[in-house]
Amino acid sequence: MVDVRDGRLAQVAEAADGLVRVRSLNGGGEPWTVPPTALRLATREERQAAGLRPYQTGCDECAALDVVRKAAGGGDATAAVYTHWIVAHSASAMGRGN
Repeated sequence: MVDVRDGRLAQVAEAADGLVRVRSLNGGGEPWTVPPTALRLATREERQAAGLRPYQTGCDECAALDVVRKAAGGGDATAAVYTHWIVAHSASAMGRGN
């Protein structure tokens, strides 16, 4: 994720009460709170520059959820994209053979 307010790449730690708590990708520094509207998915180039895996391509569910997210302008639709990504495409999911 990217905090668009300052361009920092971050990992979502939790979401509650309409805010998202994020932390630095390198594990340093204090976590911070971000409104969901101030977050966007990092681009392939940003992820590569940070040493992260690129997004999966060819996932029909990712594409469908992203269309809904863009139409809805965030909120629950954004949370659905994040949840799908974590469950289906995170490193831990990759280890399970998904």
